[in-house]
Amino acid sequence: MTKGRSDVGQKKRLLTYVCIVALLLVFLYMFCGSKDAGKSALLYGSQSLRKLGSSYLSGDEDSDTGGKQDESSMKFGLDDGEDVIYPKSFPVCDDRHSEIIPCLDRHLIYQMRLKLDLNLMEHYERHCPLPERRYNCLIPPPLGYKIPIKWPKSRDEVWKANIPHTHLAHEKSDQNWMVVKGDKIQFPGGGTHFHYGADKYIASIANMLNFSNNNLNNEGRLRTVFDVGCGVASFGAYLLSSDIIAMSLAPNDVHQNQIQFALERGIPAYLGVLGTKRLPYPSRSFELAHCSRCRIDWLQRDGLLLLELDRLLRPGGYFAYSSPEAYAQDEEDLRIWREMSTLVERMCWRIAAKRDQTVIWQKPLTNNCYLEREPGTRPPLCGSDDDPDATWGVLMEPCITPYSDHDHDTRGSGLEPWPARLTSPPPRLADFGYSNEMFEKDMELWGRRVENYWNLLSPKISSDTLRNVMDMKANLGSFAAALKDKDMWVMNVVPEDGPKTLKIVYDRGLIGTVHNWCEAFSTYPRTYDLLHAWTVFPDIEKKGCSGEDLLLEMDRILRPAGFIIIRDKQPVIEFVKKYLTALHWEAVATGDSTSDPGQDGDELVFVIQKKLWFTSVSFRDTE
Repeated sequence: MTKGRSDVGQKKRLLTYVCIVALLLVFLYMFCGSKDAGKSALLYGSQSLRKLGSSYLSGDEDSDTGGKQDESSMKFGLDDGEDVIYPKSFPVCDDRHSEIIPCLDRHLIYQMRLKLDLNLMEHYERHCPLPERRYNCLIPPPLGYKIPIKWPKSRDEVWKANIPHTHLAHEKSDQNWMVVKGDKIQFPGGGTHFHYGADKYIASIANMLNFSNNNLNNEGRLRTVFDVGCGVASFGAYLLSSDIIAMSLAPNDVHQNQIQFALERGIPAYLGVLGTKRLPYPSRSFELAHCSRCRIDWLQRDGLLLLELDRLLRPGGYFAYSSPEAYAQDEEDLRIWREMSTLVERMCWRIAAKRDQTVIWQKPLTNNCYLEREPGTRPPLCGSDDDPDATWGVLMEPCITPYSDHDHDTRGSGLEPWPARLTSPPPRLADFGYSNEMFEKDMELWGRRVENYWNLLSPKISSDTLRNVMDMKANLGSFAAALKDKDMWVMNVVPEDGPKTLKIVYDRGLIGTVHNWCEAFSTYPRTYDLLHAWTVFPDIEKKGCSGEDLLLEMDRILRPAGFIIIRDKQPVIEFVKKYLTALHWEAVATGDSTSDPGQDGDELVFVIQKKLWFTSVSFRDTE
């Protein structure tokens, strides 16, 4: 009897144990092992860092499988007979990564124990994770994410759920930067020194310079602007109606997500800082630089940061500076004003106008002033061995970049007013040995190609679908030029190790940056509506970088429901197709030589759309 009761008890305990194990296995299957790509992509927690190298955060060394996948993926299926395993799903990053910018991640800096000079803003400069520490997961949209409001309405309001940060609305409540109203964040157009609106402030600058009709574009002669310390980029937003395009720049600092707000609004913007390295723009790119209470110490390091602005300004370019030093009368402000005035005078800048809170300096048109300075005057002129267009990872130089003989003789850059400069061969074209005929043929070729792109996209888009566009390999900027009649702007990206054609892009009245696609781009997740990738994958393959990493980076910066146009050879297209399911991408169209009059050899066109997907948590919140 006792033995029988003992057997029954053991059987009950065994059955209970089996049930617990079964429930545990079901739980693990649901969260860690589903074969369904659509479900298994919605993983969370520790599975969010895939072994494709090793974890971006954990630095796990167990990466044999991932290493093999990286090596095979780089070959884009070019080697016959190779056994390549393509993932059916990628894990999903947890909430800590929802706004990650891999090369501007302060957590990474702390983990790597980098010794950076905080006074020189080095911690706001790019510091990219090593390959074995990259994130390898898909970044989910935040809770309640909605397709962004369309331009031009987006200039004035965005969905709060898309960027759930209201810190600036409270901190700058007296300056009209932004206001929270219900489920939206609104932008009245104010700034630290233009509480009553950027439009009135812009008109006042034009009035100070005696430009006709108080229009800052000066009849097309002022087209490209650099706004440093831009806040939420309302200055750049209100310039657009005057046919002026601004590169709005701010660091990823305590003013939470200001560049993310700018891009969500549909305003050109870039994450960066005046620190120790040159900004990724060529010399003589901007007609106007602007700083409205940007809190930059322009006197530091013998004026090194002002010399960087000088490098970026065109002959005769302006620097509009709105700050207490320009008008306040207390002892410290007066000291700064005296020292700054002395410095810019030695740089051969002159005061073009000064009124109330703003002073506008102008850079000389020729080298005459530089040559007339007393011997030994500082800052010195840069030597002939200095390349003012070398920018990627190059330290700022404490010297003045003199003009070329052409610019000196012509008393300026010799550019046509906008919009004629978009299609007129710029003088610096000769730096590359390109003829006017080659320039015009390039423009015609990309005009045909873009027309074909829109034919392929037309079933999926309307006139206001696309706003923020990136050309990942811009060359002369003719892709962007072909979009001139569409209500969108293009970030033209030029490879850091190729011909320095970005100066041609700026001479055409467009904007862009230098970049290495082996690294993450300096932007927040979900900031571009369309990516154009022309032969980008073979370029990074030659550098030994991973095509899979590039796909994940493209997914990071692309908005849900956004598009990718890949123009490349058949093996690259086939490589990308293998990852569509894992990335939640959908093939839209494929173009071949018969459908594309601008086809080049064996290049194909592949159009993709990113699906809007949610994790189980964010999906419940959206419902």
